[in-house]
Amino acid sequence: MTAERSIEVHALHWRGVDIEITFERDWLSIAREHDLAASHLTVTALQPKRARLPITETGYRSHFLHFEDVDQAGGPATYVEAWLDQMAQSREWIDYEESSRQLSLF
Repeated sequence: MTAERSIEVHALHWRGVDIEITFERDWLSIAREHDLAASHLTVTALQPKRARLPITETGYRSHFLHFEDVDQAGGPATYVEAWLDQMAQSREWIDYEESSRQLSLF
């Protein structure tokens, strides 16, 4: 018997990018069968479409984690926002943002 999947959909606006977040607390219902706590989170940049984010160059990220991490953060949108904010402090992201703001003649 296949269990019904429960996938939450959340929206986030982060630094000018509209983002869709999906969260499946019990990914494919495997926790009940295998005593695991595998959750699945996706992050997709919608507008601008597939815009680069600090956690993905393609505008899409699939991430597996424990549901308690998401709960402790305050939910999927809050978790993703904190993740983006943390990764936006990296030298790579700062350099990317700076180069994106500057006009290039070549």
